[in-house]
Amino acid sequence: MKDNAYSILVVDDERDICRALEFLLSREGYKVDTALSGEEALKKLKDKRYDLVLTDLKMEGMDGIKLLEKVKEISPSTIVIIMTAYASVDSAVEAMKKGASDYIVKPFVNDDVKLTIKRLLEHRQLQLENQALRQQLSQHFGCKDFVGDSTQIRIIFDLLEKVIPTKSNILILGESGTGKGMIAEIVHCNSPRRDKPFMSINCSAIPENLLESELFGYRKGAFTGATSDKTGLIVMADGGTLFLDEIGDMPLSLQSKLLKVIETGEVLPLGDTKPKFVDIRIISATNKNLEEMIQEGRFREDLYYRLNVIEIYIPPLRERKEDIPLLVQHFIDLCNKENNRNVRGMDEEAMKAIMEYPWYGNVRELRNVIERAVILCNDEWITLKDLPDKIKAGKHIGGSTLKDTLGYYEKKIILERLSQYNWNKEETAKSLGIDLATLYRKMKRLGIETERGH
Repeated sequence: MKDNAYSILVVDDERDICRALEFLLSREGYKVDTALSGEEALKKLKDKRYDLVLTDLKMEGMDGIKLLEKVKEISPSTIVIIMTAYASVDSAVEAMKKGASDYIVKPFVNDDVKLTIKRLLEHRQLQLENQALRQQLSQHFGCKDFVGDSTQIRIIFDLLEKVIPTKSNILILGESGTGKGMIAEIVHCNSPRRDKPFMSINCSAIPENLLESELFGYRKGAFTGATSDKTGLIVMADGGTLFLDEIGDMPLSLQSKLLKVIETGEVLPLGDTKPKFVDIRIISATNKNLEEMIQEGRFREDLYYRLNVIEIYIPPLRERKEDIPLLVQHFIDLCNKENNRNVRGMDEEAMKAIMEYPWYGNVRELRNVIERAVILCNDEWITLKDLPDKIKAGKHIGGSTLKDTLGYYEKKIILERLSQYNWNKEETAKSLGIDLATLYRKMKRLGIETERGH
């Protein structure tokens, strides 16, 4: 099991349910503890921090609602999911008003439990990553901030001031790691909808059949395994904001259903005959070229124009390098606090290497590099030796032969493109203007096959 696995506390007065959930979630890589009462859970919560608490609603002594309140007092950032029988769904909804993130109806479907937990933990991780980017935008907006003082970022600030108070749908464009999810949260938490739900989902991370049920929900008996009703994210976002990350990966069949929701406000859960009506603002994000996808028949043109009322483009970090020193110092300060370190900054040579690196992973990649450097640094200042080899490499090729130098840059370019396209070799070959077979030959010659995990 990974040392950084999420920790989960399962609370239920039925020992068999605790054992079953412990087995199920441990197989997913989580660190799982169990408690047979609210009181026992409370003792464990005081001794250990948990990322998520999964608790039954009805228990002897301290019930799930009371435990929820205690969890939020001890650790406000801990996710709480309520488990309840179908007859007590109203109580579970009440629990969500008091801070629960979601509820699961017993008897539960294992895949539903896993998917709900995965979605909530990913959303929480996104929030944690976004906190690292929130410094200067707080001067403009109340609850989020964003590190950057380049002309491009100032243009985004000005645009946000105009669009945040409106109801218009927003499409956020930009490469992976630029902060698209954070911009979506900035819009929501400063808008008139701030007191209503902000629901998010990554359209590329969930299989098509599960994506539909997550978005639209379903009625009991709609398909094999649907043992109870499930409320979809669209309905859960009523009055608030729905963030659809990686919208370019949404299947065409779901695109038409989403279009109907936008046009009519009607949502029809799977297996239901009576639509529900919602009032939501949709914020979408993608790193793909949707206009090209429209031409190729992979994205609906009518949906595109419904989503793209306001377009916000976040430029990659390599196109706004004047923001890098600000980000570097911000991440150093943040990592000092998180890791109890006392690094003052970065020396000139290391900063020069940082500035010259192309950062295809953008701000997310920069944060990872700085966190690593802060941990490895044995002095008050980060130096070149504290940086990864891929960043130092450009500093040590001056004495190489022409063949070695060309090979170095060829390997560097291919690795960067592979990273840019998430190691999709067909897309990588296309972007390089070579066929797939040629790419495989070059990878073999340059010894790239073994480097994916580095």
